[in-house]
Amino acid sequence: MKTALVKQSKEIIGLALVAIFIYFFIFWDYKTFQDQFTLPKEWLNLNTIFLSIVIEAIPFILLGVFVSSLIQVFVTEEMVKKSIPKNMIVAVIPAALLGIIFPVCECAIVPVARRLIKKGMPLHVAFVFLAAAPILNPVVAASTYFAFQTNPSMLVGRMVLAFIVAIIIGLVIYLVFKNSDQLKVTKEELVGAQEQGPQTLKVNKLKATLYHASDEFFDMGKYLIIGAFIASLFQTFLDRSILVTVGSNEFTSPIVLMIFAFVVSLCSEADAFVAASLGSTFAPGALLAFLVYGPMLDMKNTILLFGYFKTKFVLAFMFIVTVAVYAGVILYQMFVM
Repeated sequence: MKTALVKQSKEIIGLALVAIFIYFFIFWDYKTFQDQFTLPKEWLNLNTIFLSIVIEAIPFILLGVFVSSLIQVFVTEEMVKKSIPKNMIVAVIPAALLGIIFPVCECAIVPVARRLIKKGMPLHVAFVFLAAAPILNPVVAASTYFAFQTNPSMLVGRMVLAFIVAIIIGLVIYLVFKNSDQLKVTKEELVGAQEQGPQTLKVNKLKATLYHASDEFFDMGKYLIIGAFIASLFQTFLDRSILVTVGSNEFTSPIVLMIFAFVVSLCSEADAFVAASLGSTFAPGALLAFLVYGPMLDMKNTILLFGYFKTKFVLAFMFIVTVAVYAGVILYQMFVM
């Protein structure tokens, strides 16, 4: 009874919001409002950045939840377990290489990794895939190549470093957490489990996929909006001249661009062009830190991770990624560049 009441109230609120939107869209005189009330330039800029992040991320979120739903409906636990090497250490290598044939950016990777874990994939293997796939895919490789046509070593450095760092992340997670359950069970999943009951009728698999995709999309949407808003706040009010000043040293500049990558929350398909524009200010090592760290960890996917995984695990993952990327970049600068 309570569940039905909650559902009904949600539907009423949704319809009310749609009605308000239609009313303002048809009858609201925006020009008169703009003449009478003007927002500060910074807040208009914030609005533009927020919308650009959300609009850029939504297609990839849709892709992610659709792939997640396909896994839920068509992939069984037995299929997942059979596809993973028995040796838990060796399993991290194919997990990292999976990104080459599975072009998913960091906006879409969280629901996919979460679903694979729910289907039986070991925690550390799923997080190797989560870290590697947004970088080691053909779309990102192509965008990095075109952004750094005058310096092809950036493409090689990005791919090699991402592969090695992703494997290190997976091994550390395995040593610390083994294959413990770090997933949160959301309220929506609990409600769905109660409603489903033991005698749920089998539905058409296509319909089931669409149902799962729509539920997961609206569930993830709130985390995307929160992450995009926080990222847009930082982009609007953070003084970037401070970053440039601090980033002149070869040891501090990677940290500066890692912070910058986390804050600006770009999709991995587009971040190479931003990195190329910073080439005259920052050293190649710092640019590599930006290109590797951002797709693995940014404001958007951090909010999603906190929404679906236990807090202590997410904090540990953030620490592991940060240390691994920074150490990898420093060593790469010392021995390769």
